[in-house]
Amino acid sequence: MNAHLFPHIGKVIASTGSRHFPRMLHDLILTQLAVDATHITQLQVSPEGHTRRKISPVYTDSVTAGSAEPPAAQLHLTRRKDDMRYVLSVYRSPPSACFSAQERSLLQDFSTLLLPMVEKHINAIQPCRTVSDPVVAQNHGLDTLRRRIEERLVQSGLNLSKRELEVCVGLLAGRTAPELAEQLALKVNTIESYLKRASVKLGISGRHSLLRWMYATQEGAAVS
Repeated sequence: MNAHLFPHIGKVIASTGSRHFPRMLHDLILTQLAVDATHITQLQVSPEGHTRRKISPVYTDSVTAGSAEPPAAQLHLTRRKDDMRYVLSVYRSPPSACFSAQERSLLQDFSTLLLPMVEKHINAIQPCRTVSDPVVAQNHGLDTLRRRIEERLVQSGLNLSKRELEVCVGLLAGRTAPELAEQLALKVNTIESYLKRASVKLGISGRHSLLRWMYATQEGAAVS
C-alpha cells in the first residue's frame, strides 16, 4: 500500500456513519482509479442466494444521478455477510474509455480494504441516522474504528495496552505522529515506540499493514 494513501484512508474510516463518508470514499478511489461516480448499496438476499429486496441506495454521485445517458463503463464489487450483500459500484460516463483489465485487477485488490469500510458505514447509519455535527461525526468514526480493532484483538486472542490502542486508532484515523504526540502530551519518539510495540504484538510491519490486519476477513469479494 502506498504511503500517500494513508491520510485518505484515515479520513474515510473517521467519517464512518456520517454524511461525509461517501465523498471521502469517492475521493479515496480517485487516488487509484479515474471514475465519475461512486454508488454504495445494501441488498438483502435469500438463503438460496437470490436477491430479495434492495435495502437502500446509500449514495449516488450527482454525475450519475443527473445523467440521462447510461454510464459508458461500470464495475461492481460485492461482499456478502450472512443474508446481506454490500455493493460498491463505480462508473465512468461517456466519452471515457472502458475499464482496462489492469484497472479491474487494481480495484479488485483495493476491494479488500474498501468493502469492509462500506459495510461498517451502512451498519452505522441504520436505522436512518443523521450525524450533522462534525465533532460528533468524527468521534463516532473514531469509536467505530476503536471497536473494530478491539473486535480483531478478541478474534486473534491478542492484547494491546491502552496507550498502544490509542496510538493505533489515532494513526489509522489519519493523524500524524506529531499530532498524536501533542494530543496525548507525549514525545514523537514515544508515539513511534508504542506503534512498534503494537506491531510486534500483532505480528505486522507497521501502520500500513495495520489496516490490512484490522480488516482481515475470511469473506471474499467479487467484481463484475
